[in-house]
Amino acid sequence: MNALPGAPHLAYQQNRLTLDGVDLQALGRQFGTPLYVYSASAMRAAAQAYQKALEGQPHLLCYAMKANSNLAVLQLFARLGLGFDIVSGGELQRVLAAGGQASKIVFSGVGKTRDEMVMALRCGVRCFNVESQAELEVLSQVAAGEGLNARVSLRVNPDVDAGTHPYISTGLKGNKFGVAHGRALELYAQARRLPSLEVVGIDCHIGSQITEIGPYLDALDRVLDLVEAIEAQGTPLHHLDLGGGLGITYTDEQPPTPQALVGAMLERIRARGHGHREVFLEPGRSLVGNAGVLLTDVLYLKPAAPEEVPEGGRHFCIVDAAMNDLMRPALYEAWMGIVECVRYDESAVAKQTWDVVGPVCESGDWLGRDRALAVQAGDTLAVLSAGAYGMTMASNYNTRGRAAEVMIDGGQVHLIRERETAAELFAKERLLP
Repeated sequence: MNALPGAPHLAYQQNRLTLDGVDLQALGRQFGTPLYVYSASAMRAAAQAYQKALEGQPHLLCYAMKANSNLAVLQLFARLGLGFDIVSGGELQRVLAAGGQASKIVFSGVGKTRDEMVMALRCGVRCFNVESQAELEVLSQVAAGEGLNARVSLRVNPDVDAGTHPYISTGLKGNKFGVAHGRALELYAQARRLPSLEVVGIDCHIGSQITEIGPYLDALDRVLDLVEAIEAQGTPLHHLDLGGGLGITYTDEQPPTPQALVGAMLERIRARGHGHREVFLEPGRSLVGNAGVLLTDVLYLKPAAPEEVPEGGRHFCIVDAAMNDLMRPALYEAWMGIVECVRYDESAVAKQTWDVVGPVCESGDWLGRDRALAVQAGDTLAVLSAGAYGMTMASNYNTRGRAAEVMIDGGQVHLIRERETAAELFAKERLLP
């Protein structure tokens, strides 16, 4: 058995790619492609690594569900006792539908509407992470109108560079997220005075796909400095919300383990005399990213003519998955591993360098460039590390139905989302009279 780097749940058995022992090409034939496939055991192991790292510390571990919001995924984490980090009213409704507890929900996001605030207040969410002075004032008005208290923390922007792609960096002064570090004291004083608000903590989140501990500790030091200043001003803080953002392995990244990251952060917290506080963490990608693959069938091979190659000609492997199924490569130029679901003998099919592209009518519709693959039309490819920001960012561009999703749990295969049909896509549209 030949396991893949960074993904021990994926392995070749007799030259056939398997996930938790289940043949992936066979799954593609059974359910059709494009198809998202997830490992429940990989998700559990990732969550339990954080839980073990947090043992002995008062804490709330919340799954940042924007990474993958399928109801079955949420149900799995709810059964493990996790809370949820949400950024919309729709996500709130998903958590409740999946059996999650409102008392373990943290409501983040820069653009909460009044209706979303009302919904969250009535449900009794654990905390609102407030990201601007204007939001603070509106939340106070809404909570007063409902006759309820809103528990709040302010998301403080520490102006720390997490060293990630600019689209997924959230902790710099040029980002839209959070309140400026220099205004935090002023806004905490205002929050203490506003009616129907209960100040309970402080929040910080610096980005996504972070592969080093240093930026976390830099941000933590700035947050702890603020905590001490805020409490000296007369506002007690119960919890420290340190966000998420831990990276995963896509290529050769070697991000720290949850144990290493959490251990370093708790050591710093305790060394500075804050070990009595409850610690909130909100991992997303690191819980689900490496637990999933996207299966796609090869439709056509379109090699460049020999005379075109020196002048920039490309060999195209055209597959049935597209940018509407997986936006990350088109949006971030993200590199994601792509491998054959069945390995040929080298004498049967030779490896060649292909650009793996989809059928959507955009030049940006590609899943991977310059990939060495031994493929023929009709073969199935697996896009790796696709459990996060795959299906949640999918669209219906070109009137393409979104993919089906399945989860493997204990050797059993469960269909957790049916493939969309064209009729479903325009069912709510209306023709003119």
